[in-house]
Amino acid sequence: MDLVPAAARSKRKPKRIPKQALPTTPLARLLTRSDSTTRITALDAFELAKQKWLIGERIDIGKLADELGVARATVFRWVGTREQLYSEVISAAFAQSIEWARRASTGTGADLLTDVTRNLLTALVASQPLRTFIKQDTEFALRIVMSSASPVEGRVIAAVRELIEGEAAAGYMQPKIDVDSLAYVIVRIAESFLYRDVLTGDPPDVETATKAIGMVFAAQAAPKRKR
Repeated sequence: MDLVPAAARSKRKPKRIPKQALPTTPLARLLTRSDSTTRITALDAFELAKQKWLIGERIDIGKLADELGVARATVFRWVGTREQLYSEVISAAFAQSIEWARRASTGTGADLLTDVTRNLLTALVASQPLRTFIKQDTEFALRIVMSSASPVEGRVIAAVRELIEGEAAAGYMQPKIDVDSLAYVIVRIAESFLYRDVLTGDPPDVETATKAIGMVFAAQAAPKRKR
């Protein structure tokens, strides 16, 4: 038996069907847009510059702007100067090389760090984009990769410091000088042999650089534990 009078039933409001939740992620919002256009950002300029670097083409901010379809002033606002853009591109390339060298190396302590050095320098000597860049404009290139005014060298030193600190924390290294200075010395030795072709006219020498740096690392090794 229906306990609700017919008149009351006729006044019932229909249940509201909840609205579908709006997209919450950037991807979802892009996929539900009525148009297919996407906004060009600083990352697009960076990725395009990396492509130019990899094929050995000079990075020109005006040309980047033309290819991206944005104003030249916009790209300058995004990336700063041409020198700053090169610094970011090369820093990213060096970071990848350092990570690869670390994964490809074996051992612990001074042995590991020396192996990382050998693998890294071998990769950088064989890097066609790096060699092309240095040959295109040697003075400008050395200012990017070796000058304290550029972030590249500082980031490489920081990466080396992190490797040393990791081995020290594991008990394999016991640096006799502060780690910042040690990392700086290592990088300077590496640079002098890596860019020797443009600094002195002699070819890069990975083996001599590795031996010299290996001796420095060995002098910082923790005493071996007696069994």
